[in-house]
Amino acid sequence: MHFDTTKAHIEHKKGKAVDCTIDEACKPVSSHPFKGNVDLKKLENVIKKYTGKKIPFIVVTVTCNSAGGQPVSMKNLKDVKKLASKYKIPVFIDAARYAENAYFIKKREKEYRNRTVKEIAHEMFSYADGCTMSCKKDAIVNIGGFLAMNSKRLYQKCSSFGILFEGFPTYGGMAGRDMEAIARGLYEGIDERYLEDRIGQVEYLGNKLKENNIPIIEPVGGHAVYVDVKRFLPHIKPEEFPAHALCCELYVESGVRAVEIGTLLAGRDETGENRIPKLEMLRLTIPRRVYTYRHMDVVVEGLKNLYKRRKEIKGLKMVYEPPILRHFTARFKPIRGEL
Repeated sequence: MHFDTTKAHIEHKKGKAVDCTIDEACKPVSSHPFKGNVDLKKLENVIKKYTGKKIPFIVVTVTCNSAGGQPVSMKNLKDVKKLASKYKIPVFIDAARYAENAYFIKKREKEYRNRTVKEIAHEMFSYADGCTMSCKKDAIVNIGGFLAMNSKRLYQKCSSFGILFEGFPTYGGMAGRDMEAIARGLYEGIDERYLEDRIGQVEYLGNKLKENNIPIIEPVGGHAVYVDVKRFLPHIKPEEFPAHALCCELYVESGVRAVEIGTLLAGRDETGENRIPKLEMLRLTIPRRVYTYRHMDVVVEGLKNLYKRRKEIKGLKMVYEPPILRHFTARFKPIRGEL
């Protein structure tokens, strides 16, 4: 699956983002260890369908945010690269959460149990021709990112756009201080003690929610716990933005700021109709090195209280909708009553 902003950029350039994720990605209670994997048959069918037309690249998102923070296996990365090479299509990794993906490979892919996260990450990127990275994730910084690639020719073409929109290639619009933070963060982000603690905290929150019968996407991801809103609020139609309604209720109830991953984020199709995704989720994204386990307990209490009165929660009506990436700045009002 594509990250929301990645998909928006593709569509802004009049491209078409085609999802080739395995079917298990859309099954909330499936225990598949790598639900972010690309379905190779789907991928090859898409390639054959568009034979003769331009397929500029295949993107693999690690981890797969829109499916619940689910990882991609090393075997899948290797197989995707092999298939792409057959058709001479470059592979790019959306690497925002590459470190947690590498950690899951170490824990769930038995042949990598004795490899370091750094070694695993090195092999992951060997199966790609380039990557994009939002460094606010696994580089643990406040701002910044980068584009990397093997092709010098492609690098030179991209650099000219960087100068036009961002800044000179050596800094891309970032301050030197932020570049130094990224350089350090890329190393700190693959520290296995740090990853064990961080992913352990996410797992703690997920287990606490399950103990209290809150429906979540399983298995728990590495940076967030995703509430399965279709099971939490089955009485609210997708067009009434149930996951965003739950976000608003959670903030009013406990001051916890979550985010919607569902119909609101999915946007509209070419006909102007709302895209209805297979998953409707509330993402409880946990900032790095900020919260204690007691903070996680507060989140659990807030959702417990909402679950008890879930039938009282109402949907939302959009009163302002921007044309691109609407979920960032849209505004709403309750359909019936007050929040």
